[in-house]
Amino acid sequence: MTQGGLSIQRACRAGGLARATYYRLRVEWARRDAPVIAALTTLVAAKSRWGFWKCFDALRFTGYGWNHKRVWRVYCQLRLTLLRRTKKRLPARPTQPLTVVPQPNAVWALDFMSDTLYGGRRFRTLNILDEGVREVLAIEVDTSLPAERVIRVLDQVTAWRGQPNAIRLGNGPEFLADGFASWCAERAIALWYIQPGKPNQNAFIERFNRTSRHEVLDAYVFESLEQVRELSAQWMREYNGERPHDALARVPPATYRAQITVGSSPLNLSP
Repeated sequence: MTQGGLSIQRACRAGGLARATYYRLRVEWARRDAPVIAALTTLVAAKSRWGFWKCFDALRFTGYGWNHKRVWRVYCQLRLTLLRRTKKRLPARPTQPLTVVPQPNAVWALDFMSDTLYGGRRFRTLNILDEGVREVLAIEVDTSLPAERVIRVLDQVTAWRGQPNAIRLGNGPEFLADGFASWCAERAIALWYIQPGKPNQNAFIERFNRTSRHEVLDAYVFESLEQVRELSAQWMREYNGERPHDALARVPPATYRAQITVGSSPLNLSP
C-alpha cells in the first residue's frame, strides 16, 4: 500500500491476507491470557509435579471456566510441560550358562567402558573378548560408539579372526538396534543377552574390564583420544602376548590359543 499505492482491498488480495485480519488489532498473548497465566503459575508453583490435566481439573474445580484448548495453549507457551518418564521394557532374557568352550571363536563377549580426558571430555571404549581363549580382539575408543560403529568394528575383527558362534552382551541401545541384530542374523551369530541388572552373567568381560581400568584407564592421565588409542593398543598386545593369565595355567592368551590350535591337549580352564 505504501510503495505501490494500492488500496487495502487490492493489497490484501495480492498478499493473500483477509481484510478482517488487517483491521484486527494485534493483542499480545501475554496480556490477553494474563488471568490464565496467573492462575497456572500459582498452581504450578505449589504443585510442581502435576501434569496438564491435573492442573486443568484443579482450575475447573476452583471455578475457572476456560476450556482445555486455551489452557493447553498457555500451558505450552509457558513451557510447563513435564518430560514423560517411561520405563524401558525388555523381553525376558533366559540365563545363559558361563560354560567355557576351550577354542577360539566359540563365544565373544562385548561391553562398553567410559572415562574422561584431562580436559573433561568423556570418551567410551568398546571391548571385545574371546571367552574361549581369554584373548582381547579389539578396544575401540571414541566419544560416541553407536550401533553402526559397533558393526564396523565387528566387520574389521571378523575379517582377520573369523566370526563367532555366539556373542554375549548387555542390553544397551547399541546392542538392541535393528541394524546390529540384522548383521548378526545374516551371519547366523547367536545373541546371548544377559538379564537386566545382572552384569555377573557377563563375568568374563567384566573381569577383563576391571583389569583394563586398573592398568590403563586409571593408570594414565590422557590428553587426547589418540593417546588413549595408542596406549590401549600397546596394552592389548602385552595382554595377549606377554601377560600370564591365571585361568590359562598362567600362560598368555595368545600362547594358549596357539597350543590348542596345533592340536595339543588344552589347559584346564576354571569356569
